[in-house]
Amino acid sequence: MQYVFILLVAYLIGSIPSGLIVGKVFYGIDIREHGSGNLGATNSFRTLGKKAGTVVILADILKGTVTIFLPMMFAIDLHSLIPGIFAVIGHMFPIFAKFRGGKAVATSGGILLGYDPILFISLVIVFLISLKISKYVSLSSIIVAIFAIIYALIKMLFTQDYLLFLVVILLAAFVIIRHRANIIRIRDKTEPKVKWL
Repeated sequence: MQYVFILLVAYLIGSIPSGLIVGKVFYGIDIREHGSGNLGATNSFRTLGKKAGTVVILADILKGTVTIFLPMMFAIDLHSLIPGIFAVIGHMFPIFAKFRGGKAVATSGGILLGYDPILFISLVIVFLISLKISKYVSLSSIIVAIFAIIYALIKMLFTQDYLLFLVVILLAAFVIIRHRANIIRIRDKTEPKVKWL
């Protein structure tokens, strides 16, 4: 029962729709009705601007980071990455926003920030380099997902951290699947590019 409670709390934390809250409370805008219609940080940047987008991405990262500490906070013998997965599921399918959520990138990053800060920093660097070159947030997110798999595989070979490898594969799959439409738009050269980097 305790395990179910922790996983439910993790899902509910992940379900907090940061983009929707920031948009409605501070701008009177439902970002689901603008841009891509997505609740994630990218659409927040495009619809609400840099300040709001920054707040949303930090909040979405924090959702993932907080949840991996839930087992320790409640003194339950559960691997910290497991609640993190449920936070990402909550982010993608938030009960507080009619199950229409983000694309799993920031919250997945938050999990990795809490579990393996070096991996998180590496992902941020790879993301920014890819974004600088390609100007596509979606493509950069996919590249980061692939890089995370490679990193986790190498780490597993040296540390036997099998669960990190499996969780990273799952998170990467979430990210890539959630970007299916973006992949098609990139192919068709209709995907919006960032202009600020």
